[in-house]
Amino acid sequence: MFETTLGWGWGRKHPVATGLRVLLYAVVLVVFCGPLVSVFAGAFDNAADPGRMSLYPHDPTLENFEVAAEQGLWRYFYNSVVIAGGALLLQVSVSVFAAYALARRRFRGQALVLLAILATMMLPEEVIAIPLSLVIGDLPGLGLDLRGTVLGVILPLGGWGFSIFVLSEFMKEIPRQLEEAARCDGASELRIFGQIVLPLCKPAIGVIVIFGFNMIWDQYLLPLIVARTPDDYTLTVALASLRSDPLVGPGALLAGALLALLPSLIVYLAFQRTFLSGLVAGAVKG
Repeated sequence: MFETTLGWGWGRKHPVATGLRVLLYAVVLVVFCGPLVSVFAGAFDNAADPGRMSLYPHDPTLENFEVAAEQGLWRYFYNSVVIAGGALLLQVSVSVFAAYALARRRFRGQALVLLAILATMMLPEEVIAIPLSLVIGDLPGLGLDLRGTVLGVILPLGGWGFSIFVLSEFMKEIPRQLEEAARCDGASELRIFGQIVLPLCKPAIGVIVIFGFNMIWDQYLLPLIVARTPDDYTLTVALASLRSDPLVGPGALLAGALLALLPSLIVYLAFQRTFLSGLVAGAVKG
């Protein structure tokens, strides 16, 4: 039986059930895909109007991308790619090792460590903005000033509580008999981690890669704090600053917005299979 949201029960092939199903699909499609299609259409429209939803460019042109390039959006895009790539690699590396220690080892104060990691997820960026800027300006113990550098943005993003928590919970479900059998065969700790535990965590790694990349790519406050000059801006910060520039029209902004959307879409498509496997695995465990 096809149960509708109104609680009516009809056969799946019933005309009313089919009509309601098509209507719900249409509403979901408009709500979730409408803004994306509108951005795509406006980026190629010579008379783009961000206040009006458009499904296709009425006056097709590539001039919007030329104006965006003149404003240095490709340089900002390059900054974003370098920061996102370096920070994601560091974040995944830190997460897998931290999660392995929390999930597969027992040590004194383990609960406090996990609590401290989760506490970092509860503080909004605005609260730690000033302390973070002081630390970046004078790195404790080293006396280094990381403002105006790529490392100033990458290092604070190297550890993310969400990634560590997801991986540690996933690793806890891996049978310990696999490790015991490997140790009986003479496998070292590093070999057990690299050849047994890590391959089994591919679905969870796909999840943290997608969520981690989106978190890093959408960063606004941290790159703004670290930047010394506008040349250090990432694409997200640059788009926000260009909104107040009278020389930049809405079409160029939509072209920049489309450029900002593409990397997240590419990363999702690249890790789509492992991402869905990780979600399904997380739903059925326990």
